[in-house]
Amino acid sequence: MGKFSRAAKSRPAPRRLGPASPDWSPYERLDDAARAYFLHADVALEAIAGVLGRHRVRGFTLERVVDLTEAGASVWQEAAVCDGRRLILWHSEELADDKAPEGMVLDSSVQVLPLGAIRHVGMRTLVGRDESGRRVDRGVHLVLATGTPHELNTVPGGDPDAPLTSARFRPEAFRFSKSLDDGGPGQIARLVAFGQLMGRLVPG
Repeated sequence: MGKFSRAAKSRPAPRRLGPASPDWSPYERLDDAARAYFLHADVALEAIAGVLGRHRVRGFTLERVVDLTEAGASVWQEAAVCDGRRLILWHSEELADDKAPEGMVLDSSVQVLPLGAIRHVGMRTLVGRDESGRRVDRGVHLVLATGTPHELNTVPGGDPDAPLTSARFRPEAFRFSKSLDDGGPGQIARLVAFGQLMGRLVPG
């Protein structure tokens, strides 16, 4: 999952889940897939359209995570959209707010990266066979890494007078995954196609 800024600002607010479909993969258009899959599709589509403008969607992948607690369920949602020039990332998170109706608010965030900012596209697929010996893709993991430093890790040295000898930067990366248990074969295929699209479009 590509949780690009899942900041824990407060405890998620429990709520009853709506009738959203568990599978968006049959829908080729972003609007149709989001309205079938997301619980807050109007918020997602408005945020994405605001930066997409008149550019055409070339590919996308969607994710929805339900956190179950003793108090109920909260939903975290994500969309990654490519228009051929940019990667548009949207996510939402339900946060508790005692002053809001129903005791919750939706934290909606959008991030836009030019494809030139992506320095690495890595995709790993888990391939198996079914009972008839036919190939079955059992899972896929996609990583899109930028050159932007995201985290600094110090490397301890052996000299007591110089306890730190170097520092290692971890680049900003966006991770997405699907499996037979999480998304099913349709979403696996769609994420593979999205990863292949990003691999073709990212400047060399």
